[in-house]
Amino acid sequence: MFYPIAIEPGDEQHAFGVIVPDLPGCYSASDTLDDAINQAKEAIALHLEGLAEDGELIPVPSPVSKHVSNPEFAGFIWGVVEMDISRYLGKAEKVNVTLPGLLIQRIDERTKNRSGWLAEAALEKLAHAH
Repeated sequence: MFYPIAIEPGDEQHAFGVIVPDLPGCYSASDTLDDAINQAKEAIALHLEGLAEDGELIPVPSPVSKHVSNPEFAGFIWGVVEMDISRYLGKAEKVNVTLPGLLIQRIDERTKNRSGWLAEAALEKLAHAH
């Protein structure tokens, strides 16, 4: 999944600040843009780990377009950070699922990790079911 990140530009006196709008309270900062993006990935991982430890639901990321028009982020640089959230969803359990052969073939053409892909698709569907 790709979490949007809003990066507040830095300069010689100020660090680049990063906010993850879909994860309230998740932010980081660094002296360079590249480091800020790398630090954002670490911040997201720590935030998701904390949510999992507390038994909280892992938020599904929104599209960047949802946040771009928010005046709170005027002048920010936008990016995305790819995260595999499956490790934060609990212990893996094996289930038997029956799917049409051509659907399985199409899934396998898109991914090397069928289970992870199906879990991500289910999370997205659940997030939009509200």
